[in-house]
Amino acid sequence: MPEQPARAWRLVLEHIERDLLDGRLGPGDRLASERDLASELGVGRSSVREAFRVLEVMGLIRTATGSGPQSGAIVIATPTGGMSALLRLQVAAQGFPLADVVQTRLVLEDAVVGAMAASAERDTVRAHELLGAMDAADLTPAEFLALDAQLHLSLAEGSGNTVIAAMMAGLRSSIESYVQGGVEAIPDWHAMADRLRAEHHALVAAIDVGDAEAARSLVRAHITGYYTQILTP
Repeated sequence: MPEQPARAWRLVLEHIERDLLDGRLGPGDRLASERDLASELGVGRSSVREAFRVLEVMGLIRTATGSGPQSGAIVIATPTGGMSALLRLQVAAQGFPLADVVQTRLVLEDAVVGAMAASAERDTVRAHELLGAMDAADLTPAEFLALDAQLHLSLAEGSGNTVIAAMMAGLRSSIESYVQGGVEAIPDWHAMADRLRAEHHALVAAIDVGDAEAARSLVRAHITGYYTQILTP
């Protein structure tokens, strides 16, 4: 019995997944053409196109028309965008509990700053640029906290762990939501901003000198401190 249309494109996905897992496909490799895959798997070309669209949205391939070396469907080397998009959609559709988001931040950022401090090739140039931007006195709370989110994301990206960076990027909207939403619960925003500035500078300084234990302790206190502050009447 021929594959039903709703199932056929999944058959194509499973076939490509097996090729990736078995090493027959890897970053930079071109997938077989729509016509060849359709013939090999016994599905319609529309099902292959649907599978390609799903893989492209997931960030696993890019597609281009034409006949040159960059045409067709090609496996992307670092498909972090797909993971970020998936997490953003999950946050938007279901709304992760705030406590779970904070706990996830603690786990991820503890690993990030520890890895950066321990690395001889750590790069905090972008982090220092953002620290400088946050030192401006005329920032609104929204502007300050947007830079805050960028700083934490820059550290994740600088850690060299592309999976953690993608997860942080995907959770960013959820993180920004509770960080920005907590401003009204802070009685003295200027004092809080000064505190956050000092904590950020101390954290990046610990990373710069390679003190992994201090960096991990500082980031945990930084995240839990703000979370506690916005929930305390």
